[in-house]
Amino acid sequence: MEYVKRNHGAPHVQPRQCRARYDRRLFARLAERSSAFPKRLKQCADFVAANPDRVAVSTVAELSAEAGVQPSAFMRFCQELGFSGFSQMQRLFRSDYSRKWPDYATRLDSLRGHGSDSPAALLAEFVEVGRISLENLLTSVETEALNDAVEMLARAETIHLAGFRRAFPVTSYLAYAFEKMGIPAVLHTGTAGLGLEHTIRADDAVLAVTFAPYTERTLEIAEAGKARGAGLVAITDYVTSPLVQLGATTLHVAEPDVGAFRALSGSLSLAISLAVSVGAARESRKNRK
Repeated sequence: MEYVKRNHGAPHVQPRQCRARYDRRLFARLAERSSAFPKRLKQCADFVAANPDRVAVSTVAELSAEAGVQPSAFMRFCQELGFSGFSQMQRLFRSDYSRKWPDYATRLDSLRGHGSDSPAALLAEFVEVGRISLENLLTSVETEALNDAVEMLARAETIHLAGFRRAFPVTSYLAYAFEKMGIPAVLHTGTAGLGLEHTIRADDAVLAVTFAPYTERTLEIAEAGKARGAGLVAITDYVTSPLVQLGATTLHVAEPDVGAFRALSGSLSLAISLAVSVGAARESRKNRK
């Protein structure tokens, strides 16, 4: 199971629209620079990417504690991004916060107060975070990126699907959908330790799916595809994802969690939409010939 624990900078509140609501230049800067940050600054970057709403309402001491760093490291992180200090960065996140709905943590706290140990209460929690995940999806996925991803996959000779652990249900569903539509696709499963990277060609595309803490095998397949000249589309969570660093056409989806468990409501909805869109685009291309 692929999940982020709640300590050491893990998200208590997932971003409603990490790249669409807050200043895009900041997150572009974060994505560009995070891989070169030292360990403590990287922890700050991951935490901010996962929890923009908490930045808007928390003190630097509170954020530092949750990110697992000293306040001085968080202040240095702000300065590395070009701010004079934490207060200047926080103003950016606060500018839009007042128009937000209550965060999911508040709603879940209310549900837990009615007895989270019961199956019915647990079901209610998963339904609630699933609903929020779907709402977030409408704004976290950029229209231009979605169009580019569909176009890249539609023109690919073969689509290579890479996703393991928690992401495997997403890629296995995509393999099923593509097979039903007659779209050539290869599901990389790693069965018996066998790799299929040698089957990737320059006119193919790799669709990689991984979420924090990011599966190494998925990243290896994405890198192999990139090295062979194939297109690269990613379904991932944060702008600090290694797939962003690889230059993938990125579709962002962040799933809230119930305890340490996260459902795949948003991820599977995005996968279904992507599969159907690719099928329609390929059919359209075929009719134009």
